[in-house]
Amino acid sequence: MSGSSTARRPAPKSRTKSGGRSARSTSRSRNRRRLHGHRTVPFVGLLVLVAILCLGGLVMVLSASSVAALDELGDSYYFFKRQLVWLLIGTGAMVATMRLDYRTWRRFALPAVIVAVVALLLVLIPQIGISVNGSRRWLGAGPLRFQPSELAKLAVLLFSADLLARRGTRMAEAHLTIRPVLAVAALLTGLVVIEDLGTGIVIMVTVLGVLWMAGAPALQLAGVSAGFVAAGAALALYEPYRRARLTGFIDPWDDVQGTGWQTIQSLVGVASGGVFGVGLGASRAKWGFLPFAHTDFIYAVIAEELGLVGALSVVALFLGFAFLGFRVAAQAPDRFGSLLAGGVTLWVLTQALVNIGGVLGLLPVTGVTLPFISSGGSSLVVTMVATGMLLSVARHAK
Repeated sequence: MSGSSTARRPAPKSRTKSGGRSARSTSRSRNRRRLHGHRTVPFVGLLVLVAILCLGGLVMVLSASSVAALDELGDSYYFFKRQLVWLLIGTGAMVATMRLDYRTWRRFALPAVIVAVVALLLVLIPQIGISVNGSRRWLGAGPLRFQPSELAKLAVLLFSADLLARRGTRMAEAHLTIRPVLAVAALLTGLVVIEDLGTGIVIMVTVLGVLWMAGAPALQLAGVSAGFVAAGAALALYEPYRRARLTGFIDPWDDVQGTGWQTIQSLVGVASGGVFGVGLGASRAKWGFLPFAHTDFIYAVIAEELGLVGALSVVALFLGFAFLGFRVAAQAPDRFGSLLAGGVTLWVLTQALVNIGGVLGLLPVTGVTLPFISSGGSSLVVTMVATGMLLSVARHAK
């Protein structure tokens, strides 16, 4: 009996070692997930949605731009090839950003603001800033151009999320939270709207949304929003070309060949699509009738070629992006991650709504691109960098 009992004693010891190894392995696995993140449902969902939007946008850029590219540059694939290169750059930037811990970006919040301010000031210098279609918005040389206003979106979001996260318990003290954020936002927006009112609107809506998510008093936000609307209206009426756009929005049929041309041609293209569209590549609006068919008005080409089904599918994709993005914000492990994720989501959603609203005649035409879809290098790359930050928060979500 004693020999039998002794023979069975090592078994519990072996199980203890195995249990210890299992516990240590589980602990190491948890530590790795905390450091490097893991694939959550919103993470995978966002990746799929962004992939569909980008690849679909690439196809629509080819369709919408082929006629203009052949006529102006002798190469039907010119804008398509450019968009493909920018998409590859943007994809690489998004992957690198999503693999980096999003908290790393906090240290770059203030430097990003400084760089954005300097870049926006350089754009205003005639010998340095590049003017295209009457707007001076670009820096660079030849085909390598960059819009500092895109960097301004990211800079003001990082600054706002960082400051409001650090001073989250002092939201009632406006001089420490709300006013610094609004001051930086006003500075960057003021420099942006000199040439680009649409991007300025996206920036201010994003900042106001982040302030609301951070718990800023509703009464103060209402006052700031009213001031923002008044300032936007004043700027729209001050500049002749903006006033013309506003007039064209209110009554496009008053000047069919002038201020109302874009809106009318856009609506004709949308209406021509019917339920199922005229077919991919068969748009008539892109044959010189609709200006900027592959950039500002690409949604009209989508509606014409793919019909109501295609147009609503694009809206559904952006609504899905918004749902998953705000879910990531709600599940973020810290306040900074929550504000960053919510800000990026609001940025993309606002820009999509402003673009689609302009195409459908529901809002004045502002010149902002449709995120992930419209042709445009700096817009696509910066948006994908911001999306990478959102995905990084999703990887660390609870």
